[in-house]
Amino acid sequence: MPATLKPAAEMARNAKTPFPGASAAYEEARRALLAEEIEFRRHMSRLTEQRRALPPGPVIAKNYRFQDEQGSEVGLIDLFGDKQTLVAYFWMYGPQRERPCPMCTNWLGAVHGNAADIKQRVALKVLGRSSVERQLAFAQERGWRDLNFVQTVGDDYARDLGILMPDGSEYPALTIFRRDGDKVRLFWASEMAREMADPGQDPRDAPDIAALWSILDLTPEGRGTDWYPRLRYD
Repeated sequence: MPATLKPAAEMARNAKTPFPGASAAYEEARRALLAEEIEFRRHMSRLTEQRRALPPGPVIAKNYRFQDEQGSEVGLIDLFGDKQTLVAYFWMYGPQRERPCPMCTNWLGAVHGNAADIKQRVALKVLGRSSVERQLAFAQERGWRDLNFVQTVGDDYARDLGILMPDGSEYPALTIFRRDGDKVRLFWASEMAREMADPGQDPRDAPDIAALWSILDLTPEGRGTDWYPRLRYD
């Protein structure tokens, strides 16, 4: 039997504003917001449990090929190393791009700070259509030491994910694979496509995987409508 949870509004009444002088209107609104935050936390926990309970996904039948940092051509299962799960992020740094996508770069910068810890639990690979050498050169420029880069050999992987456009541009993709003996199965893939975005919003997952937006969502100004991360700030 699942544990009985206290009503969120009841729990929120125990909160204390950190600094004195808050108005009654602020206190009331903050308690109401806190109750919603508690419910949101609980919903995220239910989503996590529902995700982990997914039945086995499809076996990846196509023999996708990749080139690793040692210059070896490998298959998808080789990217797991000694782990059972592979987190694969395909970033927008194809050969037609002079520089990588700023948002992909921002996200990978945040992931890099946790990469050594993440790799204790799962395999973590960054996939791109540019050569490994080109990806590593940019990684060195950014000071990324704990991310592992892989080149997709050919475009089947990106095309089958539905992220390669006719003009050669691409979209990012976060995909989680699970080892099943000598086979690889899809566990989960981000599927909130552009057409699923709500009015006035960029396409995004829930919860948002970008630390940048998660922090800005806590602020009065929010994400803004005329601002986007850049590769350099002069």
